[in-house]
Amino acid sequence: MSLESMSPNPSSMVPVYRTLDEVPQNFGPSIAVIGNFDGVHRGHRQVLGAAAAEARSRGMRSIAITFQPHPAQFLYPKEAPRLLTFLPERLRLLATTGVDAVLVLHFDEALSRVTAEEFVRNFLVGVLRARGIHEGSNFRFGHGAKAGVNELRAFGEGFGFAVQVHPAVRVHGMEVSSSAVRSLIAAGDVRRARWMLGRVFSVDSHPAKGRGVGTKLLVPTVNLAPYEGILPGFGVYVTRLTVGERCFDAVTNVGNRPTFEGVGFGVETHILDFETIDLSDETPLHLEFLLRLRGEVQWPSTEALKAQIFKDVARAKRYFQIEALRQGDSSLR
Repeated sequence: MSLESMSPNPSSMVPVYRTLDEVPQNFGPSIAVIGNFDGVHRGHRQVLGAAAAEARSRGMRSIAITFQPHPAQFLYPKEAPRLLTFLPERLRLLATTGVDAVLVLHFDEALSRVTAEEFVRNFLVGVLRARGIHEGSNFRFGHGAKAGVNELRAFGEGFGFAVQVHPAVRVHGMEVSSSAVRSLIAAGDVRRARWMLGRVFSVDSHPAKGRGVGTKLLVPTVNLAPYEGILPGFGVYVTRLTVGERCFDAVTNVGNRPTFEGVGFGVETHILDFETIDLSDETPLHLEFLLRLRGEVQWPSTEALKAQIFKDVARAKRYFQIEALRQGDSSLR
């Protein structure tokens, strides 16, 4: 099963158009936002929310225009960053921003050669009848990303749409961007990444191959299948694992597990308060990274590792107890 099919299509929430031909002829006039929207972080949400609000106030429709694959993955596959969100999750998140529809344009050689003026004339004005565009200040578009917000404003004057440019959102003094979120996650700082995203960083995948279909999980450990998106830096994390429809508090190790020679890289999750559950190679897993406990260490013996694991588990349980108290769980008072 591919990463693109692991999450439900949110089309029941908002229409998702996969080509220009799918856009209804009477869709416009519209207010549009164009972007990759990797992560759909707080900055994205501010711009998308403003576009949706303007559309509502003017009796128009709002639309988010995004690309699949990510342009960098097509143009520079070796240098392209690992993604925060794959398309199904990105669509689900976009559907929560208030926009009325999402247009997913297939990014290929032909689209990469479309000039900024052609994109404005044929896509924004010709099909969507755009009357307003909202973008961040670092927005670039057109062949070779040669055009920015100044050029977009000039096009707007000629084609009859207004452009609103939004400054970068700052959280706790940090400027929010997809690249900044990726850097924090790569460093293991899932706490500050959560501030920027406005939600917990999570991964959607499946168990590692080899368990067979219809088996029971009899030990409290689940290994994640190889994952193409970004993962937190090597270390041990307090996590929450959803297996199918059931959610468990957990501790997760990301790394090469150096205490055991030759094991290699893995994402291994230890479920707290474990109970036997059904698990197959295709069981959907949703893993949330809540807090980094420590970096990965090569212990002198398996006994030393086991002793540390007990400490990690105790700290994780304490974390969940405190979180429950904060949320008003009277059973822990």
